[in-house]
Amino acid sequence: MPTDGNIAGTADGVPGLASIRILRLAFGTASSLWFSQAIGWDMSYISPVITMLMLGLPMPAPNLKGGLGFVAALVLSLFAGLLLLPPILNQPMVGFLLLILALYWSFYFTAKGGSAILGTFFTMGIAMCVAIGTVSIDGVLAVIKGVSFGAVAGIAFVWIAHATIPDSMARDDSFVAVAKPAAPQVSLYQARWNAFRSLAIVLPVAVWLLLSSASTAYLPVMIKVASMGQQASNDATRLAGRSLILSTLIGGAGAIVGWHVLRITPTLSVYTLLVALGALIAGPKIFRGKGMHPDNATWSYAYMTMIVILAPAVLDGVGGAAAGAKFADRLIMFAATTIYAVLAVYIFDAFRPIRSTGRSARSASEHRRNAAAKTQAAG
Repeated sequence: MPTDGNIAGTADGVPGLASIRILRLAFGTASSLWFSQAIGWDMSYISPVITMLMLGLPMPAPNLKGGLGFVAALVLSLFAGLLLLPPILNQPMVGFLLLILALYWSFYFTAKGGSAILGTFFTMGIAMCVAIGTVSIDGVLAVIKGVSFGAVAGIAFVWIAHATIPDSMARDDSFVAVAKPAAPQVSLYQARWNAFRSLAIVLPVAVWLLLSSASTAYLPVMIKVASMGQQASNDATRLAGRSLILSTLIGGAGAIVGWHVLRITPTLSVYTLLVALGALIAGPKIFRGKGMHPDNATWSYAYMTMIVILAPAVLDGVGGAAAGAKFADRLIMFAATTIYAVLAVYIFDAFRPIRSTGRSARSASEHRRNAAAKTQAAG
């Protein structure tokens, strides 16, 4: 019996591949969060974010080499940001230009078809280290330690989730391998334009954090802004603006609901269940059939937004007036940065030369939607 999107199981009760991936996303992310909160190291919320980013893609569990490669990519990006500190502190103009080049390359890598996860890691690592390092070297070393530990734990729970809920649990016909859709062909000019557009989103916020004396407190905002830059790297103007707004609204609403629930019952078990519930709600809009839902980017980043807003607030302590004020401040800053990002996308693309119209300017998002539709039809 066919089902829409393979979300429900078949008539014999065996789940489809999309259902398995949704359950694995919920289990892996919630387990990673529970472990990180139980141990309670600095920046422990990085662990569920990394687990969620990995499990939010329709790919098998990375092997040992691949998992260590993802961890190494994040750690190397942090040290790359650390290497930018001497020129930024001693030769500001030179350091600023190097920062622009580093951020541009992280977006260009994704715009040309590179891994969005690696691109996000590069952007996050460079921006976080530079922002905090200008305030405190001890602070940036603590961030490197916390993020490295979070990366290792995050990848470990990706493996645990795949071992606990493997793809083989899906019904046989939904597990049949299908040809991977060809990556959308993006011209060199279009990739450069998309990278510059993402840079226009992230750079002003990164500079603001450089000038702020409380940049450590705004790390969740920097993570969100870095993800927005990657989110907009391959979308057309209208789709990018819509996706940025919806992901922030959905994620913010989920965080507000979770915050108020935790104020009533501030326990780790309830917190873990809330994160798992978020995955179960967002999952059907992330996975479909053997591949991805056309709106997967919006809902993936919405789920990440919920975690990034809620997790630091929980670490501040649920129920206190100060924690509530910080939670409200983060919500306001997330909303403000999203509004700025949308305006930046529209204004930047308004100056796009006429030569970018035509086939070369067709958005990669439309290609992904068509590929997802074909994959669903094949399923």
